[in-house]
Amino acid sequence: MEDSTSLEVLSVTTMVETLADAQALAREIVQRRLAACVQLEPGLQSVYRWEGRICEEPEVRLVIKTLPAAAGALQALLAERHPYAMPQFLACAMQASAGYAQWVRSEVSLPGAPAVGPPAPS
Repeated sequence: MEDSTSLEVLSVTTMVETLADAQALAREIVQRRLAACVQLEPGLQSVYRWEGRICEEPEVRLVIKTLPAAAGALQALLAERHPYAMPQFLACAMQASAGYAQWVRSEVSLPGAPAVGPPAPS
């Protein structure tokens, strides 16, 4: 039986202005193996206060599926590569199905840690 920590997946959200920015950031995150999957949700409208004024802007949400241990490396990548001066980084730990959690573990490689390969065939 799997313990609950082996089923934990971290879902991180961030926002960018354009679909092109979202696609580029998603590709880099997955290529660096900081996430197993990044889902893009275009067509959102954000209303927020920034530097003393109310702004209304179209945005694209990225939903990033990763491991809790990758949060620091992912946050560092967003600080370096995100087009916004202060990128949103909202993280929520979730319990996944055993198969999905294993897939995420097999796709995410933490800097300095050996990669976990896919499950061996039965």
